[in-house]
Amino acid sequence: MTGGEYTFSVRPTRKPVSAAERSALLADPGFGRVFTDHMVTIRYAEGKGWYDPRVEARKPIPMDPATAVLHYAQEIFEGLKAYRTPDGGVTLFRPDANARRFRESALRMAMAPLPEELFLGSLEELIKIDHEWVPDDPEGSLYLRPFMYASEVYLGVKPASEYLYVLIASPVRSYFKGGAKPVSLWVSTSYTRAAPGGTGSAKCGGNYAASLAAQAEAHEHGCDQVVFLDARKMKYIEELGGMNIFFVHADGHLVTPPLSGTILPGITRDSVITLARAAGREVVERPVTFDEWRTGTASGEIVEAFACGTAAVITSIGTVRYAGGEFTMPNKGKGKVAASLKKSLVDIQRGRAKDRYGWVRRVL
Repeated sequence: MTGGEYTFSVRPTRKPVSAAERSALLADPGFGRVFTDHMVTIRYAEGKGWYDPRVEARKPIPMDPATAVLHYAQEIFEGLKAYRTPDGGVTLFRPDANARRFRESALRMAMAPLPEELFLGSLEELIKIDHEWVPDDPEGSLYLRPFMYASEVYLGVKPASEYLYVLIASPVRSYFKGGAKPVSLWVSTSYTRAAPGGTGSAKCGGNYAASLAAQAEAHEHGCDQVVFLDARKMKYIEELGGMNIFFVHADGHLVTPPLSGTILPGITRDSVITLARAAGREVVERPVTFDEWRTGTASGEIVEAFACGTAAVITSIGTVRYAGGEFTMPNKGKGKVAASLKKSLVDIQRGRAKDRYGWVRRVL
């Protein structure tokens, strides 16, 4: 089996999960806790390039204590989903955009970029062998997690000369516990997610590790998620711990913070902008201060706020807490614009609506 000029070696597991056990797992997989039978691995060595692409049984990865990633955090990842269509097929949503972002993240982290056709080929090969793990549940999907790390065994601060790319898959349902409902946010003034010149626009594990203390702070204040402010002035809204953010104004137009190198260029974010404009809504990318959000909500100028990302798709924001108090979005966060955009997006992802943008890639 091939991915562009590369040929995948396929070695099916000898101990696949039984159909009965798989069915039981798919009934309530949660998020990121159940995994399919197989994985993809591809290796890289300086002077040799990418080699040995294979599909094999999912298993632990042997790692020397001096493996570079453990000491210098050269690591990147992606997240995307495969969907079951009404006719029983399986599709991917904008995987080419994930392939490009994976490449851009690699370049920012001084890693060897994986060819985009090889990235796409790995997704298709894993789905083909593990397609029975794609849920039929209209709320479920198969979450795909490609990642790459510095696998060279050495101690010394320099870009590694060897890398391992791995792809695993996990059947999932709702990202947030309790299903779809408005989330509560804590506005952190103790921590920042990224700074100009940093790795904010790269999808690397270090960004998420840096957000965990802030996320714990949010939980201490009874909130589901943290929202970060800019590192320079601590006044402009950036993004949540793992999602981009939008504000809906009373006249119907949308505002979202601009991509300035400190915010992850979300694929769902880009899709929302496209769909909103297609529906006749103006979308403005500009800086938004927390004060503007708070006072705008109080005056009725801002009528909705929602977050978006691959895992949660689109999630309305309900209560916002900060050091000086809290406020609640109108209708307790049950926004009509967010609901409408989510339906439009999900209908395209699941093959229930016409794809006018070439976003859907059929695998089976």
